[in-house]
Amino acid sequence: MAYDPNPLKAQIKETEEWLARELSAVRTGRAAPALLDSVRTEAYGARSPLREIANVSVEDARTLRVIPWDASLTKAIEKAIVEADLGVGTAVDGSGLRISFPELTGERRTQLAKLARERCEHARQTLRAHRADAIKEIDALKKDGMQEDQAKRDKEEVQKLIDAGNDALASLLQKKEEEIGA
Repeated sequence: MAYDPNPLKAQIKETEEWLARELSAVRTGRAAPALLDSVRTEAYGARSPLREIANVSVEDARTLRVIPWDASLTKAIEKAIVEADLGVGTAVDGSGLRISFPELTGERRTQLAKLARERCEHARQTLRAHRADAIKEIDALKKDGMQEDQAKRDKEEVQKLIDAGNDALASLLQKKEEEIGA
């Protein structure tokens, strides 16, 4: 009748991966294909992620190149990028689109850093919820006959896992804030 920490470890890892994906979508001064991951384009009667209908590559530090696999989708891709309101410029040329990222202002850097901190706080709240669930599970096991000492050790182990998860989240946030330059 022992507590199994493996589901909690998986939940912590999943939360870290979620935050990494969310932070990759926060624009910094550099162009990255991940910034267009949220763009969904109307193609062949369905909304498709951009990466499924075009090749996205980095042309230079502030420019992405989008080359659709079907040239007839160029206008739909341009429309989807404009509607996504990413604060980027689009230009259509013979082989596809060029997406230009303007230089970040001090005010915009502050806004992006705030957004990154909000997403990190959401991830921390998720970890707190996972910790509460794990402690409830340990308390239920204790009622079913688990030894008091074992329950205390398991709760300490849960807290250590959560602390490690919080440290990983803080590390991700710090790296993103350094990228933003805020």
